[in-house]
Amino acid sequence: MADNMAPSSTQENPSEGTAGACPSTRALELVAGKWALRIFPALENGPVRNNELLRRVGDGISQKMLTQTLRALEANGLILRTIYDSVPPHVEYRLSPLGESLNRTLVGLDDWVRAHWPEMERIRKTQVDSD
Repeated sequence: MADNMAPSSTQENPSEGTAGACPSTRALELVAGKWALRIFPALENGPVRNNELLRRVGDGISQKMLTQTLRALEANGLILRTIYDSVPPHVEYRLSPLGESLNRTLVGLDDWVRAHWPEMERIRKTQVDSD
């Protein structure tokens, strides 16, 4: 039966990467990076200026990496950037309605991980000890 199933586009041409992957896979790749997962909670309470966002995300992120991650999230409609024409000019970032919706899901995932991590660690230790 399985022989009649057509391979997925990524199976046909692995060099394509995730270009042909399902939308869930592409979305997870966008938000599952080290920095994107830290940006969402940093923005969940409202607009944040760039330097404050850099401090909130912290832990070694460079300005360049923060900018790249913010641009990717903005390009996908997950965050909004507001440029204020003031002296000096400044920029604020906030979650878009789409980003707020995703953030609720990420908070749920975080709750699940916190609740089940000890069990996962126990199982992992059991597996390592049995190898």
